[in-house]
Amino acid sequence: MKIADFGLARTISHPLKPLTEEVVTLWYRAPEVLLGAEKYSTAVDIWSLGCIFAEMITTKPLFPGDSQIGQIFKIFSILGTPNEINWPGITSITHFKLTFPKFPSMEISKIVTNLDSDGLDLLSKMLILCPGKRISARKALEHPYFDEIRDPSSQHFYKEVEF
Repeated sequence: MKIADFGLARTISHPLKPLTEEVVTLWYRAPEVLLGAEKYSTAVDIWSLGCIFAEMITTKPLFPGDSQIGQIFKIFSILGTPNEINWPGITSITHFKLTFPKFPSMEISKIVTNLDSDGLDLLSKMLILCPGKRISARKALEHPYFDEIRDPSSQHFYKEVEF
């Protein structure tokens, strides 16, 4: 996957500069950023990749919101409204409201219908609402979804894959 459009990207530096909610194009913005978390990590990039992955498979954006609140409701309407059980600390994030609609979670396979079980597993791990539970880039690369294109002797990718 080639990623472009770094207009809303930010650099990581030491000491860490104050974070902003104005990162990542809206449709690919992670829920922790949309909700105003004071700190976020590279898990926001995994979220974006998950959104792009789903869009590549379905040829349609997964969460096409028209505003920050519309975006978060699009996410919650598919993945379910988080709570303290599945996202510890969610109720203390700035823009999270206990009055948000309580959406149940849907099976991602009902939305992304033309992806095999390994692909669905990887996608679901990329789109976990709680950033601390989201799959890391390293673990994503080791996921069985990529077994067909990985060189077993070197553990490096050796060919391009077209979708």
